[in-house]
Amino acid sequence: MTLRAATAAAAAVLAATTLLGLAPQAAAAPGGPVPQPQAATAENKAAAAQAATAPDTLATLSRFFAREGKVSLTAARPRIEGEAIPVNHLSPEFVAGRAGAPVARLEFLASKAVSSDGQQAALWTARTEAGWAVVNIATGDDEFRYAQLGAAKLPGGTVFREPQIDAWYVAGGSRVLPLDEDAVRAVGAGGTSLDAYRARVAGAYGDKLPGSAYAARGMAGGYAEAPAGGDGTPVAAVTGGAAALALGGGGLLMLRRRRAVGA
Repeated sequence: MTLRAATAAAAAVLAATTLLGLAPQAAAAPGGPVPQPQAATAENKAAAAQAATAPDTLATLSRFFAREGKVSLTAARPRIEGEAIPVNHLSPEFVAGRAGAPVARLEFLASKAVSSDGQQAALWTARTEAGWAVVNIATGDDEFRYAQLGAAKLPGGTVFREPQIDAWYVAGGSRVLPLDEDAVRAVGAGGTSLDAYRARVAGAYGDKLPGSAYAARGMAGGYAEAPAGGDGTPVAAVTGGAAALALGGGGLLMLRRRRAVGA
């Protein structure tokens, strides 16, 4: 599967994403969403790495890093650093209060891309009907930075993002601790109990889960349909602090606005 085909499929998925702004859980084609694995196994990481280092991907990364003239297309020379890491999002099952549901679920794997001039980006890879593929490119190093912060703050905990408010946390045992300013505003600098966090997200999103009247009205999710690019490739319109752009004749590429990191 080419990167263009993969990103076109991802754009269609993102346009139909349900509540929680959950990115891939899905990078799928005609048959519908493809559930992501429950864990980032060595096999999954290897497949993600293969997708991230494919010639198509590196060519698109060169265009991505050269988009604002910071570096020339030929001088970008993007490289992938380290192994792919799991990126978790708040789980709808946890919000719904399902017994035994973990606070977060795996949404995609992220690989760090770096250009010759030091620019960084996260390659989002997900399992699709055609296999593992890159479904998004986002500026910056959020995924990797918060993974490190979480590991230092609560070793062995689960680092996850609450997409609706762009907040990052680490959860372990019966505690949920904030990793950025948005999370501090939500649960306080000292964090909160897992039960209290569940009550907060249930109150905020419980009536907006997939299958709800809110979702039935087409209001769930953080993405909306957008017109196709110049070559007919769908381009996702991303809301909530991000802007989508098409480079090199198509593809789903996200330019994130950065947020300050809290304690």
